[in-house]
Amino acid sequence: MSHILFKDSQTKENLMRAFAGESQARNRYLFSASKARKSNLHVVESVFKYTAEQELAHARVFYDYLKEFAGENLLLNASYPIDVYDDALSLLRAAEHNEYQEFKEEYATFGRIAKEEGFNTIALSFNKIAEIEKTHGDRFKLFADLVEEDRLFESETETQWLCLNCGHIHKGKRAPDLCPVCQHNQGFFVSLSLAPFAK
Repeated sequence: MSHILFKDSQTKENLMRAFAGESQARNRYLFSASKARKSNLHVVESVFKYTAEQELAHARVFYDYLKEFAGENLLLNASYPIDVYDDALSLLRAAEHNEYQEFKEEYATFGRIAKEEGFNTIALSFNKIAEIEKTHGDRFKLFADLVEEDRLFESETETQWLCLNCGHIHKGKRAPDLCPVCQHNQGFFVSLSLAPFAK
């Protein structure tokens, strides 16, 4: 059992850093989604929005641990990335980098410190969320690779392409320029194998 009081712990500060980081990541991803939409890359927009919602959930986990400080202001000294780019590839690569950094460095360290200070439940949250951040990094890497290699809407083999707007499934080596059902552009298509909730 820890002899460190929560109010005096490094874990308290790390939770606030993590909450701020998740909050900023969510906003960065919403900004990135908007940029992707302007480039007619609606599938990339969806990836950013989908991940942003998960960052919101992480922020809530970290924030809830701080409830005993309700009504107080906590001083925070930390650094966070500024990822202001106009192209989807740069935004995806920046997100990939940041997610892997959270996974390998920040949350691994925060989890270790929480355990050393005797806050095992918080340590578990840091470690479990670190694993999710790795999944986020893998997702951003996958889509960045597809954009970089100009394979986001093309495949070497016949593929099923899902329209994210209406659900139409097109079969072919390339997503159609326009959905034959809802007339939304190619940017709404994703390989069915990468679509959420697909088998």
